[in-house]
Amino acid sequence: MIELRVRGRTDRGLVREENEDHYFIGILRKSVDVIETNLEVQDAVRELGRLDAHLLVVADGVGGVSGGRRASQSAVFSLATFIGRTAACHYDPNVQQENEFLERLEHAIRYAHEVVSSLSTPGRGPATTLTMAMIIGRRVYIAHVGDSRAYVRSRGRLRQITRDQTMAAMLEDEGVDTKAAARLHHVLASAVGAMEMTPTIGLIDLDPGDVLLLCTDGLTKHVPDEAIAEMLASSPDPGPICDRLVEAALDGGGSDNVTVVVARADA
Repeated sequence: MIELRVRGRTDRGLVREENEDHYFIGILRKSVDVIETNLEVQDAVRELGRLDAHLLVVADGVGGVSGGRRASQSAVFSLATFIGRTAACHYDPNVQQENEFLERLEHAIRYAHEVVSSLSTPGRGPATTLTMAMIIGRRVYIAHVGDSRAYVRSRGRLRQITRDQTMAAMLEDEGVDTKAAARLHHVLASAVGAMEMTPTIGLIDLDPGDVLLLCTDGLTKHVPDEAIAEMLASSPDPGPICDRLVEAALDGGGSDNVTVVVARADA
C-alpha cells in the first residue's frame, strides 16, 4: 500500500480578467467498524473494508468569462457529488469488478455533461474540459474530456497519460498536414457541455516515488514537458511543486488561467 500526498493551486494568470478554472481534491472513505469479535486475527479484521480513494479533478471552462467559469464549476461540483453518492459506496480494487467501476466513472462524466448542457441551449452555451483521477491503492483511474492533461513522472521519466481532444489532434490522427493542424491546436473537438462529448477512460499503477500531475492548458502553453518533469522531481512535498509550476507558467507569459493538482506516492 502507498501513502498519497496531494496539493493543488490555481491562478488567474496575467491576462484574463477572471479565473474560469476549477479544481477539486477529496477523499472517499468506506470502512467496517468492528465493535466486538473473538476472532484471533483482530488487527486484520479492524482493517476490513477500510480503503480510502482520492478523487482529483481539474476543469477549464470555455465560452466566455461568466459562462466558462460557471461551466467548469458546475462540472466539478456535479462530478464530485455524483461520485460521492454512488461510487464511494462501491469502489473495489478487485480486477473482476474493474470494468463495472470504469463504467460508473464514465456515467459520472456523462452526468456532469448533462448538468452543464442544461445551463443553456446544448451546443450554444458554455462548456468545459474535465480531467479526473481516482486513486485507490496503487491504481489510478483516469477519465478525460478536452485538452486539460494528466501526466505521471515515474522512474525519472515524464509520460502524458491523456491525449488532447482538439481538432489539431484529430486531424493529425487522420494524416492531415501538421502545419494545417497546428492552427486548430486550441479548438476543442470534445468538451463537457458541448455538442460533441466523448470521454476517454484509462488506468495506470503508481509506484512509490511516482508523481501524478493534472493540469489545465494554462500550464502547458508556457512550460515545456522537460521543465515540468524537473519540477515534479524538485521536492518530496507537492505544495512547493504546485507553486513552482504555476510560477513557471506566469513567468512564461501567463496568458491563461493555470491550475495544477500534484499527487506524490510514498511507500
